[in-house]
Amino acid sequence: MIKYKLFCKSCEAKFDSWFASSNEYERLNKKKLLTCHKCNSVKVEKTIMSPQLINSKSKIDENLNLKKYNKVKKTILGYQRFIKENFKYVGDNFAYEARSIHYNDKKKSKGIYGTASQEDLKELKEEGIDTQMFPWIDENQN
Repeated sequence: MIKYKLFCKSCEAKFDSWFASSNEYERLNKKKLLTCHKCNSVKVEKTIMSPQLINSKSKIDENLNLKKYNKVKKTILGYQRFIKENFKYVGDNFAYEARSIHYNDKKKSKGIYGTASQEDLKELKEEGIDTQMFPWIDENQN
């Protein structure tokens, strides 16, 4: 597969398109089967493109980025385990439960976690209720 940047001479639209090979592009172009997706003109041609080079350095960088990603993911999953073991899950009732704990001095509960909208978090902050957002990922997520 090869990707070309194409240019329409009629409406000056630029777009990308994939072809099985450079020969396939040439065959379709000769038969006037390449059309602009905006104006349906057949006056479409390739533009100058820089090749995507893959060298050993880019593979090393890719491996390094993967190692960094896996380290961050492992750290987040560790925090998630700690939260699950030490806090009560309240689901979508987070804002209600946070207010309940904050305004009821008699209600001493261990910390809570759950989900809340941005609006709920903003209102809780305005009421002086401290909350923290934390990225939550699935253990099986890539």
